[in-house]
Amino acid sequence: MRNALCAEMANVLSKQRKLEIQALGRLGWSLRKIEEATGVRRETISKYLKAAGIPVRRARGRSLSKAASEAITDSSKAASEVITDSSALERQNSPAHSPSASACEPHREFIEDGLAKGRQMMSIWQDLVDDRDFAGKYSSVQRFAKKLRSTNISDAHPVIMTAPGEEAQSDYGQGPMVRDPDSGKYRRTRLFVLTLGNSRKSVRLLTYKSSSKIWAQLHERAFRRLGGAPKLVVIDNLKEGVLKPDIIDPKINPLFRDLLAHYNCTALPARVRDPNRKGKVESAVRGGQDKLRGLRFESIKEAQAYLDRWESNWADTRIHGTTKRQVAAMFAEEKPFLTPLPIETFTYYEYGKRRVHLDGFVEVARAFYGAPPGWIGRELHAQWDEKFVRLVDPTTWELLREHLRSAPGKYRIREEDRSRKTPPGVPALLARAERLGKSVHIVAKAILEYDGPAPGIRRVQGTLGLAKKYGQGPLEKACAFAVQSGVTNYRFIKSYLEHAPSEPITLKQVHPLIRELSQYQQLLEQRIQGDS
Repeated sequence: MRNALCAEMANVLSKQRKLEIQALGRLGWSLRKIEEATGVRRETISKYLKAAGIPVRRARGRSLSKAASEAITDSSKAASEVITDSSALERQNSPAHSPSASACEPHREFIEDGLAKGRQMMSIWQDLVDDRDFAGKYSSVQRFAKKLRSTNISDAHPVIMTAPGEEAQSDYGQGPMVRDPDSGKYRRTRLFVLTLGNSRKSVRLLTYKSSSKIWAQLHERAFRRLGGAPKLVVIDNLKEGVLKPDIIDPKINPLFRDLLAHYNCTALPARVRDPNRKGKVESAVRGGQDKLRGLRFESIKEAQAYLDRWESNWADTRIHGTTKRQVAAMFAEEKPFLTPLPIETFTYYEYGKRRVHLDGFVEVARAFYGAPPGWIGRELHAQWDEKFVRLVDPTTWELLREHLRSAPGKYRIREEDRSRKTPPGVPALLARAERLGKSVHIVAKAILEYDGPAPGIRRVQGTLGLAKKYGQGPLEKACAFAVQSGVTNYRFIKSYLEHAPSEPITLKQVHPLIRELSQYQQLLEQRIQGDS
């Protein structure tokens, strides 16, 4: 009968719902309260709780065990055998030597360790029930944890004093709801806050989203509003500013690092999980969030105007609780110590990691740019904007190469970086031919024009290579004779150099040249007839 009942309940409710009901029963919830939370009927809830051995609590707060559900006519016997008070059940499970001691006392060390790690009390109670056979309720853990927290002595956090113009702190917060111009719906904005450490003057800006570029732009806007830049900016370890958190040697986002360098400023990431190091901006973020909470705006421009008006009328005119002076008055004294702003704004760029291909090029925005020798197969950093592409050493941040931006599919490389195995292009060949001689240059242009780029490049390379074997002077003389004869052909020039390298041409030596000339004329006539 019991197996049939369990099978029927398993068919009705899922395992997850069953565990949920059992957990609420252990919390001491009544059947009515569990029914309202889960939507399961009280009769079914009662069967599950009884099957798990969990006392069933009625709406009046009574706990009915199996013994209590039986008919007992003697009231005195019922009072002695049935435990109806939940506090009595907790006292029953408490240490016998002290009826008033908490049931959590034997687990003090475990609870203190969980609270020190920042764990939730619900999670601590669940582990006590599962791993330590804890029979107490969640409320007893709550009371015990509250008592522990009241006895703990908090560490002192001294105020960090900074000289005028020395330090600023920046962070993100939650902004108001603003209507998105693209979707037409309200969306949550982000509140950027930069606070000067000496005067507590804050700049609050709103943005729809965040990225490395937006994070850098917000700092630049804040510097422009302040009329100067501090020497140091304390930031959080978010990815927009810090790629790799490290208290000794953090890796700063390159775009953000270059922006701060443009304004003669340095980034100092705070220690991980140490918000007190930048407590001034944390307080400014809370102030801005409290002011904007629950408000809605039709545009981000309207929201920023509202925030700026509050900043000038109220935030700047307040008397600060620590300095006991007006913020605006202190900022007037600090402003001359800020670093003067450069005339030009920062030039923003995109960046990313690129691996050098086997041909010595990296791909950036669908175009190809040559890297220095020795970088094939290795990764480097690429930075690009509308005009330039820069290749940077990822370790030392040294500029390796700078190229003009090219169209998609095009190649750019320095001549000294070109591999010797890479065949030169047409302009390079013609420039080399021109250096060898005027007639050589004429012959090279004629070969390329007659044979076309693909086979012509090889024949021009062969013609220029004759200078290594016979010398530049004989090659220029042979090319001049070829131009005079109208036979700008590689084979004709080679035959001339082989049969008449230096002495005047004899009849015996002219015969092969005439043969080359006749063959060339036949080919030329065939080409003309084919074109017609």
